[in-house]
Amino acid sequence: MILEVKNVSIRYKTGDFKDIGLKEYLMRKATHNYHVKSFWADKDVSFSLEKGDMLGIIGRNGAGKSTLLKAVTGIMEPTKGKVTRKGSVAALLELASGFDKELTVKENTYLRGAMLGYTRKFMDETYDKIIDFAELKDFQDRPFKQLSSGMKSRLAFSIASLVQPDILILDEVLSVGDGAFRKKSEAKMREIIDGGATTILVTHSVNQVRAMCNKVLWLEKGEQVEYGGDVQGICDRYQAFLDSMDTGKR
Repeated sequence: MILEVKNVSIRYKTGDFKDIGLKEYLMRKATHNYHVKSFWADKDVSFSLEKGDMLGIIGRNGAGKSTLLKAVTGIMEPTKGKVTRKGSVAALLELASGFDKELTVKENTYLRGAMLGYTRKFMDETYDKIIDFAELKDFQDRPFKQLSSGMKSRLAFSIASLVQPDILILDEVLSVGDGAFRKKSEAKMREIIDGGATTILVTHSVNQVRAMCNKVLWLEKGEQVEYGGDVQGICDRYQAFLDSMDTGKR
């Protein structure tokens, strides 16, 4: 087993400190008139993955998908439960973040590579491959701020997908660019997966999950609805749930 998420729950606390200021906060706290609200972003979620598994996590906005990924990657500690990982983890989450808009595309490519831990030698050897894959050969000397959002995401995806991790986490990254680039990015991810990586894919595309995953986790408002290897069955039930919600709004 390469990844085990066992009874993981994650709680966020919210209060009105930023709204009332420090002085008012201290006065309210002294008089026991300061109330902290909390909500559970994820509640008692469990799943396990073997080497080479590809898990699709599905659910509506606010289901707790991205929060769960933060616990899996180690960015956040669960309030309850435990995450056990074996091997290296690479996460492609907010693709277009972490760039300097004033630097050129080439400068940002080396900067992002350094942030991901790549050596200068490695970047020198792979730079042309990165730019070609991102389809940005004619934009290398342009300021990053002049790129479209799709171009920025393509560059980030191209840089990040160079690695061969034990666990690969993808949060909506296969939707970057146009249809042709989406097919190319899916093929690249398939190459990494076929290399033995255990993969978690968060996506709003049920068809992507049907086509690529051998396990599915369905979350709704932080709660685990279903998990298992019946990919088509779970996706069918999730799609029926979405359809029923749309019907209820009419």
